[in-house]
Amino acid sequence: MDAREMKIKAAAEALTHVEDGMRLGIGTGSTAEEFVRLLAERVAGGLKVEGVPTSERTARLCLELGVQLRSLDELPQLDLTIDGADEIDPQLRLIKGGGGALLREKIVAAASNRMIVIADETKIVDTLGAFPLPIEINPFGQVSTRIAVEALASRLGLSGALDLRKRSDDSLYMTDGGHLILDASFGRIPDADALAEQLNAIPGVVEHGLFINLASLAIIAGPAGARVMEPKI
Repeated sequence: MDAREMKIKAAAEALTHVEDGMRLGIGTGSTAEEFVRLLAERVAGGLKVEGVPTSERTARLCLELGVQLRSLDELPQLDLTIDGADEIDPQLRLIKGGGGALLREKIVAAASNRMIVIADETKIVDTLGAFPLPIEINPFGQVSTRIAVEALASRLGLSGALDLRKRSDDSLYMTDGGHLILDASFGRIPDADALAEQLNAIPGVVEHGLFINLASLAIIAGPAGARVMEPKI
């Protein structure tokens, strides 16, 4: 089973949790896009759902495939969000934001009764941090914000490059909300909870890619098929 086949397997299993009439948060990224394609097939067959996309990219795909969309203001309380992740630890803490949609992804997940994460088994880690942590920052005062993030990392014993994300043409990457992203290559993050809390206290940080206490379960696909992963207590 190649990488795409594993993503499809996880997406198909997640689709079994979707019921007629649900208000769905629909994630961003390659695995989430496989879910959208499978969801669209069910919608074409008569399934009625309303979706809130977590990015303009997801919105375009949903509209192209016939999945009915609403804004989060129209549907401020959601039944279920299904989204991917860049890393998942045993407590179902996540690093997200590789696709640049972390702010909307976190808002939508927090507005949902449940969040199901879909991923292939390469995303499972013992400790978060091998994947660079995306930190969404306001363009105003970006240098001051970067210095504050570096100082926080030092206090927590973290080190590594903080790189402003760029596009393929070397221009700065801008999120759908008009913000910049710092990709923090901290490596192993021993205390993700403390880092998340203290990043929130830096005024120039709009949001960060640590998703803690949001995922209810994860559907993990590997060569042998899909399995359900629940948080370890």
